[in-house]
Amino acid sequence: MKYCLICIALAALFTSCNETAKTSDAEQRDTIAADTNLMRIQIPETSCYRHVRAKDTVTLKVEKFPNVVTGSLVYALHEKDRNKGTLDGVFRGDTLIANYTFLSEGTTSTRQVVFLIENDIATEGYGEMKAEKEKMIFKNISETDFTKGLKLQKVSCIE
Repeated sequence: MKYCLICIALAALFTSCNETAKTSDAEQRDTIAADTNLMRIQIPETSCYRHVRAKDTVTLKVEKFPNVVTGSLVYALHEKDRNKGTLDGVFRGDTLIANYTFLSEGTTSTRQVVFLIENDIATEGYGEMKAEKEKMIFKNISETDFTKGLKLQKVSCIE
């Protein structure tokens, strides 16, 4: 009799473990499917721009994703310190507004940059700036002046 009760208890235990494993497998497949949907590879729309005048060169690389913009910006101006850094920002219409984190003279700094991009030209915007949270930002971004800014011509992106 004891032997029969032990067999019944073991059978019930194995059956419940097997059902749990099946449920876990199904849940795991659902989780993997959901994760796969979230982990789609996004390929950015990439554009490059360059300004060359005498011994000055400015290059801008813009990588546009659906919700954000990343990229790089390099100022190589004659007889001035070279600034090389990354961009992190957004587009508002045809205007790129980004934080430019760069290295100059061994110090990392961040400042806001604005480029109006139209007709294969990226024009840098200027305006009054202020310090906020350890970076320089435009006091009023709607008053950005693009008339005096550097004009960068669209070029092919070469790494």
